[in-house]
Amino acid sequence: MEPYLLVSLTGIITGFITRLALLRIDYRQYPGYPHGFVTHLSLGFIAAALGAIAVPALLEPDYAAFTFLALAAQQFRDIRSMERQTLESLEESELVQRGKDYIEGIARTFEARNFLVMGTAFMTSLITQFLGGMAGMVSGVILILLSLRLKTGDNIGNICEVIPAKLDFKDTILYVNHINIMSVGLKSTREKILEQGLGVLIKPKNDDARATIHDIGQRLAIAHTSATILGTKKDVDSPEYTPMLRKDPDTGAVGFYIVPNEPDIEALIAAVKQAPVLESAASRPLKSKIGRYASD
Repeated sequence: MEPYLLVSLTGIITGFITRLALLRIDYRQYPGYPHGFVTHLSLGFIAAALGAIAVPALLEPDYAAFTFLALAAQQFRDIRSMERQTLESLEESELVQRGKDYIEGIARTFEARNFLVMGTAFMTSLITQFLGGMAGMVSGVILILLSLRLKTGDNIGNICEVIPAKLDFKDTILYVNHINIMSVGLKSTREKILEQGLGVLIKPKNDDARATIHDIGQRLAIAHTSATILGTKKDVDSPEYTPMLRKDPDTGAVGFYIVPNEPDIEALIAAVKQAPVLESAASRPLKSKIGRYASD
């Protein structure tokens, strides 16, 4: 195996760096540091090692070694279940919950990134084997950059226009522009909402975007992202301050109301635009002939 030492090490190092680059803590507060990092970096190292040694195993040939890849695939699928269970248990203590769709998206991402690490390590080892160490290192850098590019999907800012909106009451009913949000009974609470609350209008750019923000899970993800970044004055005994999104059934636009700790409308717009488009919510009616016909 000594001739394959450089091949394997190049693949393992590239794969591990890929997993390290893909792992970070931001406003989503997950994975935790340091224990969550240790878990995911360990799994990333295993994925990189399996991808790297697949090339020597194929060239020997030692096809029995490929049984480990099948076992690894099963283990990585189990990661999705593990992450789902962890986030669902954390959900119980969240004042503004992520929602099941967002949780499933996060769990699916952690699973997919291990397969991405394995593929990066395999391709780097393969190029190193046939083109040499220098070519392997260059390809490794390219593959790491490509992995970082694949890390980020669409966000709300790509598919919707987000503009400031006015909060107003008609009797006890709170409106964001013309969109009915909820009823607020206490006069003091209504006054505080008008004084400290913020509202934005999320306008879809096309019918695909309208179908996406129609999804309840997508709206929960927007509320959670904004509340996590800006904070919220909601507490267990103050449901009136719960961030809410309601749709205009005629236009498909969504009104969003929140009482943040940081009452900055520009920051709220940026936070809403940063919210991820969930895979489970993303719809493409315009890709179908019927959808295009209906939109005309």
